[in-house]
Amino acid sequence: MQSRKERNYESGSGNKRKRGRWENRTSSIKKKRRGMGHSSTVRSDRCVTCTTFNILAPIYKRISEEDQSCRESQYRAYWLTRNKSIIDRLLGDRSSIICLQEVWLGNDELVNMYEKQLGDAGYVSFKLARTNNRGDGLLTAVHRDYFRILNHRELLFNDFGDRVAQLLDVESVVPFWHGQNSSIRQQLLIVNTHLLFPHDSTLCIVRLQQVYKILQYIETYQKEHNLEPMPVILCGDWNGSKRGHVYKFLRSQGFISSYDTVHQYTDSDADAHKWISHRNHRGNICGVDFIWLLNPNKQRKPLRTSWNEAVFGIIKYLLRAASLTETSAFAFLKVDSPGDYITYSGFCQALYQLGLSGHPDGLSSEDTKVLWVQADTDGNGVVDYVEFLRIWNPKCSEQPEEKTVSGTKGSPITGGETQQQQQAFGFDVKDAVLFPPEVERGMWPENYSLSDHAPLTVVFSPVKMPCGGPVC
Repeated sequence: MQSRKERNYESGSGNKRKRGRWENRTSSIKKKRRGMGHSSTVRSDRCVTCTTFNILAPIYKRISEEDQSCRESQYRAYWLTRNKSIIDRLLGDRSSIICLQEVWLGNDELVNMYEKQLGDAGYVSFKLARTNNRGDGLLTAVHRDYFRILNHRELLFNDFGDRVAQLLDVESVVPFWHGQNSSIRQQLLIVNTHLLFPHDSTLCIVRLQQVYKILQYIETYQKEHNLEPMPVILCGDWNGSKRGHVYKFLRSQGFISSYDTVHQYTDSDADAHKWISHRNHRGNICGVDFIWLLNPNKQRKPLRTSWNEAVFGIIKYLLRAASLTETSAFAFLKVDSPGDYITYSGFCQALYQLGLSGHPDGLSSEDTKVLWVQADTDGNGVVDYVEFLRIWNPKCSEQPEEKTVSGTKGSPITGGETQQQQQAFGFDVKDAVLFPPEVERGMWPENYSLSDHAPLTVVFSPVKMPCGGPVC
């Protein structure tokens, strides 16, 4: 006999009760796509929507609390029904961009179902499996009515988690403005990824490295192709909350969390748990699914500077987690130094003891040397207590998101305008919705059965803005 949970699972009844409320929200999004914001100048049908969704691969979905080895992949009727429901929802929302994680790429029937139905609906899709035959991977789909694909790249991290990322370089099919004389190209970069799950605190450096590689690849790609300033959208399951190092690292690079921007949530601890998007296999709930936006009017720190600050942040976090005070942390980093200072060898030993180096996915010797150069500000070969305090209590803000070029709040794009300052195309974030609606209030409904993640959909409105990034 089937349990109540199994009956709800097959019938999808756990989702149907919320359908009315969700459709009200998505209906409002669709209306905004047809006519949002600066309706007098922006084409009324050219707002862009983006959905990110970790659809939970059947090879990972547990269907029995008694037998943890029993997975959904063993029961075709189960995974087929659930994934059909996921596709129905995606096609109903008809987002311009769809980024999926944990797609069961090891199953041809499931892959063909997604590719065919998305293709019939007007999408061009790209898939990328995780390395070492993990069985799942990424799928990114872009609607032909909105974008043409200029380029597609695959990023293989080749690290402990066998994680990967996709980069799509796309251009708007139809201009976002009425005039035909504007020189602003409507091009953007889209990234889809799924970072390593934080099984323990020592893996936080691996996840940070994965994001660093993505941003480094974006910078290299833009330089190699001589690209003009353009918006960058990062989608995916980041396996870390707003209080994590990845979040702070991306904020320090000028990225904004679309959902938090719309709902006016700050980076403070008070707003860290206002919403959730995931209940993991341990039963913990948290917000880990993000759609990040970087506009070309953001003035960013050098990437390596942000990286160094993020690593020092991890070091401080691990020392505090060990209940070390400021003075005790300095003593720990000194190791066996005879004087009141930290030596390079002692610094290396401390990083090893913290689990940040000494393994293939940890800090390299080059990483360690770069960190040391930043810590040893006077270059005398040792770090004294004053220099240590600059690391322990950095004065500069980690989130310089308000530093934009003059006149920066994007204005609607109109053709034929003369500008003295170099202009770029960017986005305003107009709306962002999570499903089911309970997760927007920090609660996970027991009868939600589509996935262990909530899909996030964001509406972007095209705007023109002065260019302020390092590529300008």
